[in-house]
Amino acid sequence: MVPRSGLAAVSAALLAMNRRLEVRDVLQTIVASARDLLDAEYAALGVPDDHGGFAQFVVAGVSDEQWKAIGPLPRQHGILAAMLHDATPQRLADVRKHPRFGGWPSAHPMMADFLGMPIADGEQVLGALFLANKRCLANERDSADERGGARTGRRRPASQERPCAFTEDDEELLRLLAQHAALALTNARLYERSRELTIAQERSRIGHELHDAVAQKLFSLRLTAQAATALVDRDPARAKAELHEVARLSGEAADELRAAVVELRPAALDEDGLVATLRTQAQVLDRAHSARVDFACDGVRALPSAQEEALLRVAQEALHNALRHADPAHVRVALARRGPAVVLTVTDDGAGFDPAAVRSAGRHLGLVSMRDRASGVGGALSVHSEPGKGTVVSMEVPGG
Repeated sequence: MVPRSGLAAVSAALLAMNRRLEVRDVLQTIVASARDLLDAEYAALGVPDDHGGFAQFVVAGVSDEQWKAIGPLPRQHGILAAMLHDATPQRLADVRKHPRFGGWPSAHPMMADFLGMPIADGEQVLGALFLANKRCLANERDSADERGGARTGRRRPASQERPCAFTEDDEELLRLLAQHAALALTNARLYERSRELTIAQERSRIGHELHDAVAQKLFSLRLTAQAATALVDRDPARAKAELHEVARLSGEAADELRAAVVELRPAALDEDGLVATLRTQAQVLDRAHSARVDFACDGVRALPSAQEEALLRVAQEALHNALRHADPAHVRVALARRGPAVVLTVTDDGAGFDPAAVRSAGRHLGLVSMRDRASGVGGALSVHSEPGKGTVVSMEVPGG
């Protein structure tokens, strides 16, 4: 049974698992939560592959230097194989005395008491979660008392806390964590597959757009360049006009390419987050265009993944509209916290437009998709513009 004092910690651990969407983040959260809740020195989680090894293996309690010194990932053998193949938990007073123990690399930390639990979704084993070297705070305090020391509660190295062992209650708690870990890991995998499918669909769509728009302009560009070549000697004035057309067409083709590329979800959004990604894109666009493009952020850090992607997409669409249609001298992208919400604004000092006239003409400038993205994450979008007075696109989402 979990003591009442530990219920809050268990609840926090389960919530943390289910807040993560990336598989690697879920694995690391599971390992860290198990180690903290069961008060172990070491924890690890292995996700098996189909070749007798592990597709992923995460640890807690081992430094990066130690991990590098240990060497290659372990194979599915010994006690790990028992948990993976038989889907049976293992609780041992000394793992080194188990008949299936096969030894460790020389740099591997010493482990004694051991608790392992398979993570399973129905009959499918998703991974193996295990802990080693239960910390015994009571033993340490007793030793401190015997030395006449104060009851500080500081933990000493596991080697000085023996004898100690995981209990039946520990095993039940780890079983509970493993059940929730299976749900969190399954959800994370489904999310990643869905995202991969979305990216594939985006690439397919962009491929069609490139073919339909850019390819046609490149074809026209080639024909115009050929005509200019033929006219250079006999009609220089017409050749000059054709070369001006070449310049115009090449500029339009470059705009089409830039618009297509900016629609791709950059890997940096997953690695660096929204703030860094927007700052980088503003810097790139500032170099690529005659208009000055800058970015400002006030009090915003990480947001949920869905909100970050929606904000990024709206910022990209608004930037594309401003730079392609408004001929601005300055475009500013700003991200700021406003009470419990986060607000994105893209402001330009360009030509502006009459929103009512745009709607009546059947042109949307991406406004429909931007509003859909905002509403999809519980947010709202507003667009303020007048001819000759620039445009402000604003999107507000609940704060993360």
